[in-house]
Amino acid sequence: MRRVIFQEAYFVNSVDEAAEKWARDFGAGPFFAVRNQGTEEFTYRGTDIEAEVNYAFGYLGDMMIQFIDQNNDTPSIYRDMFARGEEGFHHFGYIVSDYGAERQRLLSAGYDLATELKVDGVNAAYFDTRETNGVFTEIHGDPMHMLGLFWNWRRLHEARQDGDAAVIEIQDMPVYQAADMLPKDKAFAVGDKPKASLRYSLW
Repeated sequence: MRRVIFQEAYFVNSVDEAAEKWARDFGAGPFFAVRNQGTEEFTYRGTDIEAEVNYAFGYLGDMMIQFIDQNNDTPSIYRDMFARGEEGFHHFGYIVSDYGAERQRLLSAGYDLATELKVDGVNAAYFDTRETNGVFTEIHGDPMHMLGLFWNWRRLHEARQDGDAAVIEIQDMPVYQAADMLPKDKAFAVGDKPKASLRYSLW
């Protein structure tokens, strides 16, 4: 199985401040903020403790950048590495099609499953791989609706202009807006006729 890193994640004091700085200094973003995201299922080191955290997701080139902040001392994979006021690189992530098999492979390699969650029907797990790479490693499922979301974030990054907002609330994310079909008598300019090649349309 080929494993390709798609995400770098940083623990910060403020996802908003980090996003603003990366947008200004590096042209990253826009970043889409998810506040106090809940999950459908969650475990932290064999318990159901779930800390309240904020996320911001965006792109810099081909790489997804994630910022996380946690403004309490609830045990978490973030507090495992950083105390209040500390910031730094926390984990990288790669996408998998067979989530269960990859989870078992990492368990068999001796790594602790520090956190596992499911949100929007998608699995993700964070393994404590600090003994090998100094950080945590995330594996993330790849259903089409999630890949489409990632693609939209990247598309909006490629369209970003200087001066555009660095942070957008996830519920305000621009998405495709369907248009009404034209009436049949308005489908062609005056005097035009359908081209014969139209019959070969994939649609």
